[in-house]
Amino acid sequence: MEQTVNVNEVSRISAGTVIKGEITSPNDIRIDGQFDGQICSKGRVVVGEKAVVKGDIICQNVDFWGTMKGNFYVKDTLALKAGCSVDGDLHIKRLCVELDARFNGNCKMIAEGEFDRLVAQKTGAPAPKGPEK
Repeated sequence: MEQTVNVNEVSRISAGTVIKGEITSPNDIRIDGQFDGQICSKGRVVVGEKAVVKGDIICQNVDFWGTMKGNFYVKDTLALKAGCSVDGDLHIKRLCVELDARFNGNCKMIAEGEFDRLVAQKTGAPAPKGPEK
């Protein structure tokens, strides 16, 4: 069953907007503008067709249509959509690639415990203790 998302709980960077820095959110994020830096979300990140991201995306799931120079750290599923362009490495549990999606980099399939350790390294948070799944 698909989880319903309240539109007021989605952070959005509109087309024409340029942001540099770091975003950390417990909610979903939609990017249609330009973002330079690190995006960290406990939810889904959606990157629109005209969006440009320079930096890393760390999240639960991604639907990606835009252009990116950076790395993905995805706890569950990365969906590279037709027409997207990614120049960077993928650290993911699941990958879905449509025809005409462009990807240049390395891809590593990771377990949930490995995702948690990678996020701790990237964000400086303490690494979780416990068995790897």
